[in-house]
Amino acid sequence: MKLMEPRDDERHEPFWTATREGILMLPWCNECDAAFWYPRPVCPRCLGDDLGWRAAEGTGVVYAVSVQHRPGTGRDVDDGPYAVAVVSLPEGVRMLTNVIGCDPGDVVVDMAVTVAWHELSDGRQLPMFEPGSQPTTRE
Repeated sequence: MKLMEPRDDERHEPFWTATREGILMLPWCNECDAAFWYPRPVCPRCLGDDLGWRAAEGTGVVYAVSVQHRPGTGRDVDDGPYAVAVVSLPEGVRMLTNVIGCDPGDVVVDMAVTVAWHELSDGRQLPMFEPGSQPTTRE
């Protein structure tokens, strides 16, 4: 699968370093003790700037899904249809991602998923999700 690779930004270095080891990290606000996604310089809940990174469980459930039949930016037309999903993580955040490892039409709301990795050219890995068997609750 060919994808447009995200730029490497030093502000997100803990995230990308962890992906090299297959660990999904989330930005975390130390002031209100909450995870958030996507990384940003202040907490979207309390506007605090005392932030850190914590490892996520790497599980979740599909909150919403759309099957794309045309290649998106940076994708190869030969890759065929793919599932774009919003996945709810038990840490209380939702992540926009792809669900891989199954037919895109088989991805449904409330489907349990676990993190999977797509290797990038520089050794970083892009988190995606695949069908999983661990029960989780949708948030």
